[in-house]
Amino acid sequence: MQRQQDPQTHDWTFTIGHQELVIHRRYEAFSMLNDFLLGIWFTFGSICFFFEGTVKTVGVCLFVVGSLQLLIRPAIRLHRYIYFKQLPDTDQDA
Repeated sequence: MQRQQDPQTHDWTFTIGHQELVIHRRYEAFSMLNDFLLGIWFTFGSICFFFEGTVKTVGVCLFVVGSLQLLIRPAIRLHRYIYFKQLPDTDQDA
């Protein structure tokens, strides 16, 4: 697998054999992936509450993971708008 980044569009391109996966708007893609995983954790966690014992404990753990992942959502959105930019090197400091 090979990864490239287009310097103009900042798209990521992954080459896998004879296929290319192009990710546009990567922060939105991360946000959607995060939302999808949230749905999985909370759905399986809810199903686990129908059972007693260890399965119920797994359900509680999935709810904790989902809750922590809810904190990732605003972090992804914030990172999309606020980021550090590399400044060019200058030898004037020497």
